[in-house]
Amino acid sequence: MLCPSMSWPVKYRVTFMPPLLKYIFWPFCIYIAYCGLLFLLQRQIMFPRGMIPQPTPSGQKFPALEKIWLETKSGKVESWLLPPASGSAAGPSPAIIFGHGNGELIDFWPDDLKGFCRLGFAVLLVEYPGYGRSAGSPSQESITEAFAAAYDVLIARKDIDSSRIVLFGRSLGGGAVCALSVKRPSAALILMSTFTSARSFAKRYLAPSFLVRDPLDNRSAVETYKGPILILHGRHDTVIPFAHGKALHKAAGRGKLIAYEAGHNDCPPDWNVFWKDIEGFLGENKIITP
Repeated sequence: MLCPSMSWPVKYRVTFMPPLLKYIFWPFCIYIAYCGLLFLLQRQIMFPRGMIPQPTPSGQKFPALEKIWLETKSGKVESWLLPPASGSAAGPSPAIIFGHGNGELIDFWPDDLKGFCRLGFAVLLVEYPGYGRSAGSPSQESITEAFAAAYDVLIARKDIDSSRIVLFGRSLGGGAVCALSVKRPSAALILMSTFTSARSFAKRYLAPSFLVRDPLDNRSAVETYKGPILILHGRHDTVIPFAHGKALHKAAGRGKLIAYEAGHNDCPPDWNVFWKDIEGFLGENKIITP
């Protein structure tokens, strides 16, 4: 007599990950998640506009200051024009286009830049999109667009000598003016406490450099720049180490490096020395008459 067939439950064998692979797999997953989060948050890190303290009402101390609103794709961006000091040479004046650091606003700088006005320069301080009262969001593309718009407005003025436009950037502002130097001609470039490239900081966050969305490749801009370049950097800078200043100087065809005994936020340590250095550089390159 045949026994009826019986259905036995199938037992599945659970295959466990080898211990060595487990120790590799989970850290790898955590690292990928970390890189993904860093990619999403990098602009908040690079452009910490929400952490900047609100300044006093703009223009209070500078009645001669002229506000110029720049039209960009992302909306209106604010800029301030400081006129040259009274008694400056007659005729169109040379001009500085200035870019500030990532934790600053144009409101913070007029006092410190008045030395350029005493040398006969007009000074145009350009805000970053999304900073202060300006519309938009900061990125390499939007900042370059705003600075190009500022340049175009400036050289269209009859009181400005378009052949004597000097680009000056501090820290992140060095990236802004280097990007502008690729798009528009200028008489000279001044970089203070500036980096070689934003991608060079990826290793600080243990991330691959290709994840950086706004590379701001200053070294490449400096390599192709035909005019004179003044590089000012603190030897004790821990935010953007002095090695960046030396690398930019090495890349520059017509570069001059001045090292200060300073860090990042206290550079220059002596403004009187700074203005002598600036005047000497501008005089040597016949942008002003010493």
